[in-house]
Amino acid sequence: MQLTHMQLLNHLQKSKIASGKIALASLGSRNNVLKEIVAQLQIHQADILRANQKDLENFKGEESVRDRLRLDEKRIRDIITGIKMIVKLPDPLGRVLETRKPATGLVINKVSVPLGVVGVIYESRPNVTVDLAALCLKSGNAAVLKGGKEAQETNELLVKLMRKALQKFRLPTDALYLIDPASDWKEDLMTAHGLVDVLIPRGGQRLIDWVRREARIPTIETGAGVCHTFVDEKYDVSKAARIIFNARTQRPSVCNSLDTLVVHEKIAKKLLPEAARLLITKQVELRADPSSYHILTSQYPGEFLKKAQPEDFGFEFLSQILAIKTVKNFEEGLAFIKKYTSGHSEAILTNNKKHAERFLNEVEAAAVYVNASTRFTDGGEFGMGAEVGVSTQKLHARGPMGLEALTSYKWKVYGSGQVRK
Repeated sequence: MQLTHMQLLNHLQKSKIASGKIALASLGSRNNVLKEIVAQLQIHQADILRANQKDLENFKGEESVRDRLRLDEKRIRDIITGIKMIVKLPDPLGRVLETRKPATGLVINKVSVPLGVVGVIYESRPNVTVDLAALCLKSGNAAVLKGGKEAQETNELLVKLMRKALQKFRLPTDALYLIDPASDWKEDLMTAHGLVDVLIPRGGQRLIDWVRREARIPTIETGAGVCHTFVDEKYDVSKAARIIFNARTQRPSVCNSLDTLVVHEKIAKKLLPEAARLLITKQVELRADPSSYHILTSQYPGEFLKKAQPEDFGFEFLSQILAIKTVKNFEEGLAFIKKYTSGHSEAILTNNKKHAERFLNEVEAAAVYVNASTRFTDGGEFGMGAEVGVSTQKLHARGPMGLEALTSYKWKVYGSGQVRK
């Protein structure tokens, strides 16, 4: 049933009230809810997969989106593993971040607190529904979730099960609220000043740009990733080929997968054929600049080898497509990545320590790598259990956002009758 304007505002008000109660809940209570969510996911795994199958049957879009929509037993196990890791993490609330004792005799503590109500707009992936809920609840926040209509059957069941866990431990079920994507929700959510404390778009560049343009409440940008890997003049060709293969093909539909391979011309003739032997096993389409196209013409099947167009660079493919750019030297490769980076994840494969340090220091991305795959930019891989998303901005949070990114702080000031002179 679609919500009216007043009904949605009423739900947001309830979420705001619930956020205050979750913020005051003990660490034990919050962890117990997460443990119960694990139990509910295990008990109802078959129901979740059936709901997800209905979503898949109704879905008519691109294969990359279908992959993000799909749940299976392994992905549910991964969700559960992430929640268990979050349970083990220390309490992000009530930490004394700083203490000041000025001459006035006051004791001033800077203490971590929840953000309040976290609103998230996201696409396709129902695993995100659970990740977001678990992170918000552990950090004492309420979550208002607006998933895509393509995942509605799955999301409704997941939220129902998680609200059941809240109810079991007498915490407000309004701390988790799933907006019906068929409702006229946009203006109310985007302008919910005083009800939603931060709004996080998690998805493609169009979604992020739209939220940035329309929102009248604080936002954190996450999701879009145009990721590069630069293979410098001297690096082990076999090792480089494996890293490239992993970064492009291991999960092609996600934001930390490789979009453009940047190759030093002095290693290109050895590297590209080696990488091609792996990439063709996944039928990766290569969009090569003139130099790399010439090298690959006799090495790669013609139906999977295309000449790169200008618009192929700086583009997030989210599928088995890889652009290739050859450069004359390190300086040109560095400049190319600086020009086209989206600020998500960038990597250099090199044995030159000076080049590695310059890359780390000069590339403006949330995560920068030396000699590793960009696929590691993930809350779980960074030891956070899960993530809200990968922030590509600099204020408040940057990179994979875990528990600490969902907290702010307040100043607690202790006196003994002081007045200011």
